[in-house]
Amino acid sequence: MEYFHWGIDPVLLHLGPLQIRWYGVLFVGGLIIGFHIMRWVYKREGKDDSTLDDLLVYLIVGIIVGARLAHTLIYEPDYFLAHPIEILYVWKGGLASHGGLIGALIATYIYCKKYNLNFEWVVSRMTISGALVATFIRIGNFFNSEILGEKTSVAWGVVFDRVDKFSRHPVQLYEAFSYLIIFFIMLTLYLKLPFEKSTKVLGGLFLILVFGVRFVLEFFKTRQADYVISSLSVGQLLSIPFIVFGAIWLIWGLKSLKKA
Repeated sequence: MEYFHWGIDPVLLHLGPLQIRWYGVLFVGGLIIGFHIMRWVYKREGKDDSTLDDLLVYLIVGIIVGARLAHTLIYEPDYFLAHPIEILYVWKGGLASHGGLIGALIATYIYCKKYNLNFEWVVSRMTISGALVATFIRIGNFFNSEILGEKTSVAWGVVFDRVDKFSRHPVQLYEAFSYLIIFFIMLTLYLKLPFEKSTKVLGGLFLILVFGVRFVLEFFKTRQADYVISSLSVGQLLSIPFIVFGAIWLIWGLKSLKKA
């Protein structure tokens, strides 16, 4: 069987010593589109959008710091504890989405405290942008030929020529497509539900859907951590608390709406 071969250079442009990577372009592009979605949301609900520039800066810092710390201390602790200075080498790659989300939540909380905004309101609306940003990031992973799938003989298998000659599940694209669907679900619910119900429902549903997808698709990925805890992958173990918290959040939100 002739499989699709993928071996694109992850560097989009070489500008002297500076390299502009597809991953970085997609990551920043996703954040910019997400920023404009949030601006639309603020205007739709009559909120002052003059603080959104600060939110974007907070999120960039929070996501990168959280994702980098999670990757280095959870997925490769032995190496990075022995070489702690390399934790700062973000340009070498290595970001973990679980840590990125925690970093984003912490950054959003700081932003909300500074501008006296309702944290739940902001986070629930950010789920729309967040699903789209996650889509762009996974496409970036595909360009980097990283987060590889298991070997497969399915017709849509991809040979990542920069890695090896085996056909693999394009699991990065599975995730990207799943997150894109979640984006449309979040957007549709936001447009159809009353504002108060959106605030109570979107956050919990987002966590259940995103990390439910992540849990399932981990079965198609190669092992990423440099150690084994159980038959479940580290990514699956990390996803479980987010799914549980999302379910609690959703149930609590629906109950609070009934009492109102």
